[in-house]
Amino acid sequence: MITIISGTNRRDSEALQFARHYAELLRAKTTKEVKLLNLEEIPHDWFHPDMYEEEGQSSSIAAIQDEYILPAERFVFVVPEYNGSFPGVLKLFIDACSIRDYKGNFGRKKAALVGIASGRAGNLRGLDHLTGILIHQGCIIYPEKVHVASIPQLKDSQGNIADAKTLQVIERQADGFLGF
Repeated sequence: MITIISGTNRRDSEALQFARHYAELLRAKTTKEVKLLNLEEIPHDWFHPDMYEEEGQSSSIAAIQDEYILPAERFVFVVPEYNGSFPGVLKLFIDACSIRDYKGNFGRKKAALVGIASGRAGNLRGLDHLTGILIHQGCIIYPEKVHVASIPQLKDSQGNIADAKTLQVIERQADGFLGF
């Protein structure tokens, strides 16, 4: 199974649009199950001081972990730039999952990273931060990261991703990741 994580809880985010595109692309290229985890839709009952103890982990985060994280063999993280890094909700989510079955979450599993930003660097720094965290957890990072910059200029009048070069770069990463 491949889990694609839209790395923000912002409503109607650009990250979700890119994550949906990536999910459609992978579904067309593989027979593996592809699931999309939209952090916008996760409940927030797990954010409390006891979340760092296994017996304090909420059943909602355990259910998400059981459905999207533990059975996944691969991950695609689509991560917007927030304040020169990645969204705190993604870090908090990784922290919450790490309490139960630490090695089973990301250990020896593969991940591709896509950074998106309105600015020039396509979340270069944020992907570096996320890479360090995932490697610490034992994840194997696909070396060809995608950095999508200047998002507003890449869309058509209906708001769809329309830039041919951007779509090619994403497809090339997807192809390489499936063979990785």
